[in-house]
Amino acid sequence: MHYDSETRGLPHNPFKALVAPRPIGWISAMNRAGQVNLAPYSYFNAVAADPDMVMFSSSGRKDAMTFAEEGGEFVCNLATHALRDAMNATSAPLPRGQSEFEAAGLTPVPSRKVRPPRVGESPAAIECKWVRTVPLQPLDGSDASHFLVIGQVVSIYIDDAFIRDGLVETGAMRPILRGGYFDYFTAEPETRFSLKRPAGAGQ
Repeated sequence: MHYDSETRGLPHNPFKALVAPRPIGWISAMNRAGQVNLAPYSYFNAVAADPDMVMFSSSGRKDAMTFAEEGGEFVCNLATHALRDAMNATSAPLPRGQSEFEAAGLTPVPSRKVRPPRVGESPAAIECKWVRTVPLQPLDGSDASHFLVIGQVVSIYIDDAFIRDGLVETGAMRPILRGGYFDYFTAEPETRFSLKRPAGAGQ
């Protein structure tokens, strides 16, 4: 079959089910007043290396985005299977300034190089400096309703328990990934495999 926004043909848009599974950026950010926001974003990924950069995309100008812009920093906390309920709880639309950390029973821990705290229960966190926000304007020229937030990585926290022979055991952390609809996936150690690229292909 073929699906598009005009003809449809399915009860739900399959886009998110096909661009999947997607890593979750569990973003903590702090505004100039020192208020902290914590929220999960499934439009999240690495976008560059050397220097390392990440992005998350916000539907509307939500607190994580505006706090990152105001404070100039944010942290990407790893959402894991063990933290799935707490991660989901932080997606609740709390009043601006009310602590998602407290509402979800999570521990804010000072970061190393940025002001926003990391999630103490998470086995990894990526500290970032805000680079820019890009409005995603549609082809029809209408105003952007989604915004791409880009950050440069300045420090990374990893729980030592998940480092073996100098390598991160990602599968042992059991990170959760977003599918379509209400679905999630878990990365497991037994699903890992390795492939070496052809000579000259780069990284």
